[in-house]
Amino acid sequence: MAIQATTRRFQIQLSNVDTGLYTTLDLRIAQHPSETQRYMLARVVAYCYLSDGDAESVLQFSKGGLSSPEEPALSRTSLDGRLLVWCEIGTPSAERVHKASKAAPRVVVVTHNDPKLLSERLGKGHVHRKEALELWGLEPQFLDELAAATNTRTSELELTIAERQVYVNVAGLALCGALSPISVP
Repeated sequence: MAIQATTRRFQIQLSNVDTGLYTTLDLRIAQHPSETQRYMLARVVAYCYLSDGDAESVLQFSKGGLSSPEEPALSRTSLDGRLLVWCEIGTPSAERVHKASKAAPRVVVVTHNDPKLLSERLGKGHVHRKEALELWGLEPQFLDELAAATNTRTSELELTIAERQVYVNVAGLALCGALSPISVP
């Protein structure tokens, strides 16, 4: 019998100072059995980063998560179905980012791994509109601390993004990490 995904719920008081969005998010995420805590939390932080309150578009996780390899981890579509943002998590291949760059006007990659791996991988491959990519690295230590504080099925947290710094208050802990830009040679 196959192991089922675990449903995780994040109730987030989001303050994105960079975009001027102040809202409450109630996210329910299916964590695939092979999905690490770091990867899942990178998806949550990326969702918060990309949230902008735009009523003319929809931000959503892929329907099947890791089991839907053809879909972006996160996407933003217009109300008429046009793909506006393709967001990948981790260290996607140059071919995958090339495909994303041809499919969407904005491509964002948030990695929870060593940023050098992503930079080297994309630097060696052919990627359409490479100069327009948005590449961000999250500190593994920050994600590990956040994972330890959110290791239950339901987590309540306050998350603030200001000048690409991510501040989280959860379970009596104050954590801080950065969305560090990654350059591609």
